[in-house]
Amino acid sequence: MTTNTSLHHPAPRPGRPVSPSYQQLPIIDLSAADRGPQARALLHAQLHSAAHDVGFFQLTGHGVTDTETRALLDATHRFFALPEADRLALDNTGSPHFRGYTRTGDERTGGSRDWRDQLDIGAERPARAPRPGEPAYWWLEGPNQWPAALPALRTAALAWIDRLSDVAERLLRELLAAIGAPAGFYDPVFGDHAHPHLKLVRYPGSASDGADQGVGAHKDYGFLTLLLQDRIGGLQVQRADGLFHDVPPLPGAFVVNLGELLEVATDGYLLATNHRVVSPPGATERFSVPFFYNPRLDARVEPLPFPHASTAPGITDDPANPLFAEYGFNELKGKLRAHPLAAARHHAELLAPA
Repeated sequence: MTTNTSLHHPAPRPGRPVSPSYQQLPIIDLSAADRGPQARALLHAQLHSAAHDVGFFQLTGHGVTDTETRALLDATHRFFALPEADRLALDNTGSPHFRGYTRTGDERTGGSRDWRDQLDIGAERPARAPRPGEPAYWWLEGPNQWPAALPALRTAALAWIDRLSDVAERLLRELLAAIGAPAGFYDPVFGDHAHPHLKLVRYPGSASDGADQGVGAHKDYGFLTLLLQDRIGGLQVQRADGLFHDVPPLPGAFVVNLGELLEVATDGYLLATNHRVVSPPGATERFSVPFFYNPRLDARVEPLPFPHASTAPGITDDPANPLFAEYGFNELKGKLRAHPLAAARHHAELLAPA
């Protein structure tokens, strides 16, 4: 993804224990699926272990070119270099669909402020308001907000959504096959009405009050997340020891994690894992581009038939974070929590009483 091979390992912060010995997530080469039965069998063994034991891995061999990546990263950097007034013209508090720009400190994770700003982008669709009797999650479908001064951003972002949707579709099919499930079992919940989500994110360095929460510990809502991170680092993944471990950037790789729907689908056999970002030190900027591979909003995720189902431990029991089989409710739950200003402005009736 990037030709810069230097790695940066953020120093542990007070009160944020990390393991100094942890160096890398499993590395999965997706191109092995095309190199014959033996290579594909090894790929499946590696995928099975990574998804069952960790819930995170680095993905290489995905076919996304440096040219495609540079086009997106160039547009991303140019967006955050726009005058603040141009970015604020896209403020997501003006969108009932939670699309647009979020200022630094306006997003919340776990009830605490995230020190980053971002642009939220989804499939480009007409505005939709739920009709009487329809689920409130239909508010999440609607148009994006684009900067008039940077038309290249729209082209690059929508091309990236299409490109990574293809990669994620292939990866999901290989993952399901790896655990002995029908590879195309979830094909019907995607298709033309899938609900992909792309974020362009900047971490501007440490907050003035010393807080180091770039983004707080959380799990993702959907099936798969493919993250393009720069060389600065700061992503951390919680492992079985309860500690958060650094994920050093690997040039040319996506960091992949499993979302809550795969945990629900497999009754906990596959892991949706907590992760967070620690703010870079001082005024150092960090850029990242997570892509979320999500099904249709109205998709109900049926239990996955696979031979290891009898050994599944059950989904995570967290009363503060209920998991829903119908995807739209998962995402709406997260959006209302993460974007309180937009939620209060457009969806006050959906917010729980204080």
